Amino acid sequence: MSAFMSAFASLVGSLADLLQPFFQSASTAAAIVLFTALVRLAVHPLSRAAARGQKARTKLQPQIAALRKKHAKNPERMQKALMELHAEEKVSPLSGCLPSLLQMPAFFLLYHLFSSQRIGGGANSLLGHELLGAPLGERWHQALAHGGPFGGQGLVYLALFVIVAAVATFNYGRTKRQMAANPVTPATGPDGQPVPGMGAMTKVMPLMSFLTLFSVAYVPLAAALYIVTSTTWTAIERAYLYRDTPATDAALAPAV
Repeated sequence: MSAFMSAFASLVGSLADLLQPFFQSASTAAAIVLFTALVRLAVHPLSRAAARGQKARTKLQPQIAALRKKHAKNPERMQKALMELHAEEKVSPLSGCLPSLLQMPAFFLLYHLFSSQRIGGGANSLLGHELLGAPLGERWHQALAHGGPFGGQGLVYLALFVIVAAVATFNYGRTKRQMAANPVTPATGPDGQPVPGMGAMTKVMPLMSFLTLFSVAYVPLAAALYIVTSTTWTAIERAYLYRDTPATDAALAPAV
């Protein structure tokens, strides 16, 4: 693991050296943004596949509803029929999760890199790199100790919070519009009765994007840059890929 982290640190350092003529002291922060963009670009084909899968699942909703009604008293038969339907139409119910799952290792690598005092047996020099005076290895509460929320370091986080809030508001508005145009049919269990809590979950889901604010405040600044870049990318990507998809599920899926 130590050797792997050393190699990853070298990669970030190399990207920073490449960008140094353009971004000067903020070159490492720019390298993190570039790294995030490269990760998102790598998983973009899977995001496109997930969008196609979502559109296919939307078309299957009438058939799924009919199967649930037909086999309401036989849960095992209903599950088998649903699996057969998805297999026949070559649609995976889990395809939408793959892009998010494949990004997680990259995020945890970055989080670990900027949370470790030592890498490969030596001091982690990346911790001293900054973005407009804010160290990439420190967190929001540490930045507040240097001038408060409107000090030099605090303003860096304030800018990130504004970006996240703007993206979350965009996602919230888009979700609400889709839900208004396509009211959600309450999910039912094998007995045909509404699943407890699903109504509340449907109301809460549009607000999930705002939880990113807490993540940005908690993680090291380097990891916060990854979150902000990835979240912004996701909002733009989903607005494009799902522009012709009226399905509410497309709006409610987590934007990460």
